[in-house]
Amino acid sequence: MRGLGARTVLYQQNVAASLGLYNNDFLSIDILHEKGPITAGELSKLTGLATGSVTTLIDRLEKNGFVRRQNDPNDRRKVIIVPLYENKEEVSRTYLPLHSAMVKLASSYTVEELELITQFLGKASTVLEDQIQQLSSTARN
Repeated sequence: MRGLGARTVLYQQNVAASLGLYNNDFLSIDILHEKGPITAGELSKLTGLATGSVTTLIDRLEKNGFVRRQNDPNDRRKVIIVPLYENKEEVSRTYLPLHSAMVKLASSYTVEELELITQFLGKASTVLEDQIQQLSSTARN
């Protein structure tokens, strides 16, 4: 798991660099892609970045067409950050080789094996989320 995690981080850093983005910017884009539209405050909590840093980050991402700001219909004081990630052709083009290779890898497994792998990865993600929460709450104290 550590090896896969390290390779995933290195891959993401290379994707970010190929798109001309900072790693924190790209990490934030991926979080937005996974979570969907969220407030800047929520993005700050999820990334561990200070709110001022998140505002600057959002400015950069908006300028480059990766996100847009939208007024929160439930609270006029808040702004929701909407990902535009998948609309960018350069992102799709960058991920296409990985997608193709992963589809090829997945085709070497049975449906039952894929169900088990999917279940494991889902539970592993939950374990990681829990560990992130524990570490971030410990770091703040």
